[in-house]
Amino acid sequence: MSIPLPLTPVTLTGRLVRLEPLHHDHHDRLVEAASDGELWDRWYTSVPRPEGMRAEIDRRLTLQEAGTMLPFTAIRIADEAVLGMTTFMDIVPSVPRVEIGSTWNRESTHGTGTNPESKLLLMTHAFETWQVEAVRFRTHKMNLQSRTAIERLGAELEGILRADSMDTYGVVRDTAQYSIVARTWPMVKANLRHRLRHRVG
Repeated sequence: MSIPLPLTPVTLTGRLVRLEPLHHDHHDRLVEAASDGELWDRWYTSVPRPEGMRAEIDRRLTLQEAGTMLPFTAIRIADEAVLGMTTFMDIVPSVPRVEIGSTWNRESTHGTGTNPESKLLLMTHAFETWQVEAVRFRTHKMNLQSRTAIERLGAELEGILRADSMDTYGVVRDTAQYSIVARTWPMVKANLRHRLRHRVG
């Protein structure tokens, strides 16, 4: 099985959150979401500042056209509030394998269940529609909040990639790389469903 290219934008819907294909119409609400906690003001993240949001949308849509990314806007179903952005990226059809990354969510939603449900929707699509062998997650070595969230999904640490990339401050960063593989997906899915069982919208 191989991931079909070019990727077709798709809407993924759960109980708490809906992942819509990223669109320029989301711009103002994405700026408002990023302003919840001023998420750009953290040295270990790469959330765009308000004045850079349009360029970030353009960047992701350009990568979508090139077939290397499938970007989404996360929307809370209860009140239609935009929560943030996430993507399928680093797509390797021949394995097949994908990465879920370039994700951020407004600060007030942390711990509410919307992020794990977003990951459940994305991984269900990756493993059960595309039938991938692995889903990867990568984050800054020092982003302990992100690393904890990834580990709670059931992902296993593959290792630390030393001097892996340049961060937004021009500093070479180390990256923590995690993965979930097809043979463990049923267990991971069951665990996420259990965690989300008592969440309400």
